[in-house]
Amino acid sequence: MLKPLGDRVLLQVNDEKEQTVGSIVIASNAQEKSATGTVVAVSETTVGDLEAPKSVKIGDEVIYDQYAGKEIKNDGETYLVLHERDIMAIL
Repeated sequence: MLKPLGDRVLLQVNDEKEQTVGSIVIASNAQEKSATGTVVAVSETTVGDLEAPKSVKIGDEVIYDQYAGKEIKNDGETYLVLHERDIMAIL
């Protein structure tokens, strides 16, 4: 399993639902990407001399900035690594 470093969090992005307008299905490449995910790993390291408690824990469903982070593929799964500050809310 990947272990995030610094103030980073590893998410498994929730599946995107097919979007429609009326009865027209929008092409998958024209849809907005999902901005919700499940936390699968949280960094155990600190940044500099600051040691702040983490605001999320493994298993939390979160909403994040849709343009944040970096997609990573590992063992056939796709994950998103992002800074904890890019998480906007816990569902």
